[in-house]
Amino acid sequence: MEQVDVVAVVGSCASERAVFSMQLAAATHRMLVPAARLAVSPDPVDEALSIAPWVNAPAGALMEFPTSASMTDLIGSLADESAPTALVGVVCVVDASHLIEDLWRDTYLSRIVGVEAGVAMTDDVAEALVTATQIEFASHLVLVNWSTLQTHELSTVMAVLSHLAPRARLRLQRRIMEPWTDRVAFTRGQDSPGWIGVINGHFDPHMTDPRVSAFRYENVRPLHPGRLEVLLNERIEPGEFGRVLRSSGFCRFATRPYRAARWEHVGRMISFPPMPDQDAADPEDETLAFGQELAIIGLDLDRDRLVEALDSVALTDDELVAGPQVWSSFRDPFPAWPAIADRAE
Repeated sequence: MEQVDVVAVVGSCASERAVFSMQLAAATHRMLVPAARLAVSPDPVDEALSIAPWVNAPAGALMEFPTSASMTDLIGSLADESAPTALVGVVCVVDASHLIEDLWRDTYLSRIVGVEAGVAMTDDVAEALVTATQIEFASHLVLVNWSTLQTHELSTVMAVLSHLAPRARLRLQRRIMEPWTDRVAFTRGQDSPGWIGVINGHFDPHMTDPRVSAFRYENVRPLHPGRLEVLLNERIEPGEFGRVLRSSGFCRFATRPYRAARWEHVGRMISFPPMPDQDAADPEDETLAFGQELAIIGLDLDRDRLVEALDSVALTDDELVAGPQVWSSFRDPFPAWPAIADRAE
């Protein structure tokens, strides 16, 4: 089966995304599939796959995805070897005039997570997280409305983008569309978010700025969830240690010691989804005390004080030796997880 070259365009600002998509489609002679066309389906990614065989432009298609589209589903489906598409680029359109505000939103949007009996099943996802993941998984970042910023403001915005997505190509959108010649199939190596690079020790952002920094945080002791809530709400969110724009990685609550959690944080929004069941620790596993491994990216960060504050949330010596039975009595204000199946079954 002959595959159709596809450039996917994403972005949380629908109007700017739509304008850029039209311009890029015209400049590259690709057939434009607008977000409104894909949004008629409960699953925009499935709709894109259905449309692909009907693309008659020799250069392929430019598909503009609605904001609610999942980046992992988009890339996983369109880049699949058996798909009718060859994904040759994921372009994220970023409005420079309000990027930081976008990462600091506390609003949600509904996202399709499945279809049952023809009815779309939805879940709410933080808009700030959507913005962050669109940036992190892009192969290209196009900055619009950047001319309204002062030089030092633009430097900060570009450094933030480079820290979130160090592998992405960053360009400023100008009146005349610059040549767009990429026709190399998209690979998973292109979509490595900055936070993963920080944790793995392979982090080299192309753009830097004195205000923007990133670092790796580790602590092998489980977290006290009650103290963590206080730290997040009363110290980190108000900006006591600078503005933490993105932190992500893995953690373990003392009240839930046999299962690790994903630490997923953008701006004022944070969640701790459990790791898949197959990654749940055995109660007899000596590694259950392994705690946090986080990447932290932000503005004007006071690293030493932030590390000290995070350390204060981990179990003390006395709490650690008390063991899981005592840990279960700690206050845990975070949402309960689905029950873990009996491992003996």
